[in-house]
Amino acid sequence: MLFLVVSTPRPERASDVATQRQSFWPWMAKYEASGVCRHIYARAGRGAVAVLDVESNEALHRILNEWADIIPAHFDTYPLVDVEAAKRMLAVQAKR
Repeated sequence: MLFLVVSTPRPERASDVATQRQSFWPWMAKYEASGVCRHIYARAGRGAVAVLDVESNEALHRILNEWADIIPAHFDTYPLVDVEAAKRMLAVQAKR
């Protein structure tokens, strides 16, 4: 299951949480290495955008809770459809 996750950290002073924020990237690196995190980008200012490929909603829930423990944030999550799957679906619809 693919999800786009957009994090918006709480509005604390960036310098107050800089040390804590440094642990985010090594933590996310394990998800990148396993293929769960397909893409991750830092947002201008603060926050991040990630494409996560998880097996279940529970797995997504676990990751977002771990993330919030490192950097308390609001998360917007958007379910995504793989491009090839979307093309197959459109091909079936076009044949109807």
